[in-house]
Amino acid sequence: MVEHNDLSGRIAGIVLAGGQARRLGGDKALRLLGGKSLLEHAISLARPQVATLALSANGDPGPLGAFGLPILPDTVPGFVGPLAGILAGMDWADAAGIAWLASFPCDAPFFPPDFVARLAAARERDGADIACARSGGRTHPVFALWPVRLRDELRRALRDEGIRKVDGWSARYRIATVAFDAVPFDPFFNINTPEDFAKAETLLAMRPSVDNGGAGSSGRA
Repeated sequence: MVEHNDLSGRIAGIVLAGGQARRLGGDKALRLLGGKSLLEHAISLARPQVATLALSANGDPGPLGAFGLPILPDTVPGFVGPLAGILAGMDWADAAGIAWLASFPCDAPFFPPDFVARLAAARERDGADIACARSGGRTHPVFALWPVRLRDELRRALRDEGIRKVDGWSARYRIATVAFDAVPFDPFFNINTPEDFAKAETLLAMRPSVDNGGAGSSGRA
């Protein structure tokens, strides 16, 4: 296991909050879950895992200013998806002299507190380019650790090739996949509909037991 202190100068984080949330009819990142916005949940889990953290967001940045984090709009026009946010994060990390970027979608409020450390350990062990999470038989390509050195290749893929799917681009590289337990619930459960919000309220009530040794910290890379 790679300890956080060993990572502190090498990994930046980007919380992806730039989606249009059509199924929820508004800014999903600011919707409340248990009295806190989804963005607050994501920031509180991500911040301890990285050296520095930014938000990927488009549109009016005003409501996000209270979080006190850099706000990075897409540099590729047209709301082309999470890869554009990852690219913005890579450019920001590169300017800070940081070689790795972890990405966290804002609509998954239960991701593990050792997520970054486990992906970093697996990537180094396997000699991979990228590491991403897996749980419940599904891979989560947006929950990933990216080498900032690939930013220009990603920029070309977005602008010149029209690539939009995260796994459509990341499949070009060697990927280390890290399996996380999905018991008592999937830590990468994401919210897209009102029904998902209702389920998340139930899961939130289970979270203290998770934090004390459940799905958030168990399993092996």
